[in-house]
Amino acid sequence: MSKNLIVIATLALAPMFSAQEMVTKPVQSYQTAQYQSKKKAFVDALLAKMTLDEKIGQLNLPSSGDFTTGLAKSSDIGKKVEQGLVGGLFNIKGADKIKAVQKVAVENSRLKIPLIFGMDVIHGYETTFPIPLGLAASWDMNLVQQSARVAAKEAAADGINWTFSPMVDISREPRWGRVSEGSGEDPYLGSEIAKNMVYGYQGKDLANGTNILACVKHFALYGAGEAGRDYNTVDMSHVRMFNEYFPPYKAAVDAGVASVMASFNEVDGVPATGSRWLQTEVLRNQWKFKGFVVTDYTGINEMVDHGMGDLQQVSALALKAGVDMDMVGEGFLTTLKKSLAEGKVTQAEIDMAARRVLESKYDLGLFDNPYKHGDAKLAAKEVYSLENRNIARSAAAQSMVLMKNENQVLPLKKSGTVAVIGPLVNNSMNMAGTWSVATKHAASVNLMQGLQANYGKDVKFLSAKGANIDYDAKLEEIYAAHGKKTDRDNRSKEALLKEAVDIANKADVIVLAIGESAEMSGESSSRTEITIPQSQVDLLNELKKTGKPIAMVLFTGRPLALTNVKNVPDAILNAWFPGSEAGNAIADVLFGKVNPSGKLPMTFPRSLGQVPIYYNAKNTGRPLNQESTDKCEYQRFRSNYMDECNTPLYPFGYGLSYSKFTYSDVTVSNASPKGNQTIQASVTLTNAGNYDGAEVVQLYIRDMVGTITRPVKELKGFQKVMLKKGESKKITFDITPESLKFYNGDLKYDWEAGEFDIMIGTNSEEVKHSKINWTK
Repeated sequence: MSKNLIVIATLALAPMFSAQEMVTKPVQSYQTAQYQSKKKAFVDALLAKMTLDEKIGQLNLPSSGDFTTGLAKSSDIGKKVEQGLVGGLFNIKGADKIKAVQKVAVENSRLKIPLIFGMDVIHGYETTFPIPLGLAASWDMNLVQQSARVAAKEAAADGINWTFSPMVDISREPRWGRVSEGSGEDPYLGSEIAKNMVYGYQGKDLANGTNILACVKHFALYGAGEAGRDYNTVDMSHVRMFNEYFPPYKAAVDAGVASVMASFNEVDGVPATGSRWLQTEVLRNQWKFKGFVVTDYTGINEMVDHGMGDLQQVSALALKAGVDMDMVGEGFLTTLKKSLAEGKVTQAEIDMAARRVLESKYDLGLFDNPYKHGDAKLAAKEVYSLENRNIARSAAAQSMVLMKNENQVLPLKKSGTVAVIGPLVNNSMNMAGTWSVATKHAASVNLMQGLQANYGKDVKFLSAKGANIDYDAKLEEIYAAHGKKTDRDNRSKEALLKEAVDIANKADVIVLAIGESAEMSGESSSRTEITIPQSQVDLLNELKKTGKPIAMVLFTGRPLALTNVKNVPDAILNAWFPGSEAGNAIADVLFGKVNPSGKLPMTFPRSLGQVPIYYNAKNTGRPLNQESTDKCEYQRFRSNYMDECNTPLYPFGYGLSYSKFTYSDVTVSNASPKGNQTIQASVTLTNAGNYDGAEVVQLYIRDMVGTITRPVKELKGFQKVMLKKGESKKITFDITPESLKFYNGDLKYDWEAGEFDIMIGTNSEEVKHSKINWTK
């Protein structure tokens, strides 16, 4: 199918999922006592038949490489599978290839134990959704769950039955490239997204052939690396861990996640891969996790460079900590037998790890039918289908955040001439963003294709590149990782600018698409500067001289410091990296077919010097007074900067609409609740604008006095509400003592009586207040 046909085929928008539909946990039929008893008996009998080598083999997860089906048996991996020395494979794609390898396992190995097949299905399979940070900006849990459901069905049809997702690492560090793969800075929003991703992937019945194992990662604290540098050291108090960073992991465990991936960083001076406190004390003993733990890529081997010993020592350390599966490194495969003989590990520890892997295969139904995942005919119908692409298109449009819209430049008129300018305007390879390993990148709808296909009959579109991603050609080559070329133009910057200005002068309005390329964020993509590259800033400033209105479409995988560009364009639409249907979805929003409703899941700083900056910080003993904060005035001997405001450029939860929403004062059903009561906090929301639209109503609570210091506010609820223009609706949140709980200095999870500030509003800064006094 040609690119043009793909664009035309996706014109019909999928219906928006109801914002009021309750998202509930699927009833997992495989968790009954009868089922568990039957599973235990089966695995007991299988373990009794296995040799030591076969047990250790179940703990080995190599990367398959890419081989043809005819080489499945004769390859090095195929020989190990035949010998029972492989528990699963990852990075193999295609139903026929996977079936060929599985056939070796179940027909040629001694005990015929099936393999599991994993892949980084991060934000979609071939049908790619917005990057996870973008999807989080939708604040729509039905949509989040649906995205995982679509990804699971596509992956399962193509033979994959295990995804290394969701990544739920909380991060307040935009220099860290992997913020693109997570859900932002907030533990409550991150927890809601974590559990709904698990529900979407795993569904009600893991054995039905369309659901896949989820893997929550990276356990733990990976998003808090020092200096925003990937793989770097993490050091924080246990109070902060439990209150701010652990909640999304625990939410995924409570949702029944089947597997957990250990993180690269150290925690309390021990690499997470070798931390028994993390993997056994917290994960299994406190949280009652029943699944299996896998390392990240060569995570065991990397403990050697951490200074924890040689490969045999660190492999034993990982096993004793609670790791069950070794990804790629083969430390378990090559050293555990020796460590057992030397008394450095026990037979019971090896058996337990093998048991956990085998139990997951049982849950997937692989012992009944090892080929239930992967059907080439089904994959041809299911993978990258029109229905799935329509859902992805809807998700992308709902994830976009309108950050500025002066003089109502947006939505654009469906007439006249529009100049579409920017380094990624005609680049399909970058539309899906980072961690999109199965995406059909060349088929992704780029911005120019989407505009032409949807509005080309009524609007004349002119196109120019205007600038390269960066002036530095070597740096841009680094940005073009994983085949995502930036199509660098070797003309001079003057020639590129002149072409863009000439095009702009012929147009009524300019759509300027600038920001990052896809791999400027993601793994191993830390940046010391989080601004738009100067080449693109120069383009923006030059276009401003034309006097034409400018609607800036921002491509980014992280919060950027936009202070130097914020005041130049008339409108800013943050599109993130929207996925397979990028161009269509951006066109839908630019021309008003979809009214933007996204809200930022992460704070945008004014400058790098403010980082880390996040809404749920704590007060100091010398806080800046509110008047000075509002006016950005410096006060000596107060907690502020001499050369910068304390406030962010755009706060957490921020996002505009083509319409205007107004909030009444907050009312509470009982200002003096006692004990285990439930009270209601309410506002009346009114769509006072000229467009139907959705608003994310956000509930924040501040615990005014505590036995430990408490944040200035914490997100405790949100509702995405659709209102027709002129419509009003009463929005109510239930508040219980559960909403007030936190881990105190003794790490006891409880609430404390006292005064609370109840806040409801459109973002973390613009809220209405009501005070309550809750006694026990």
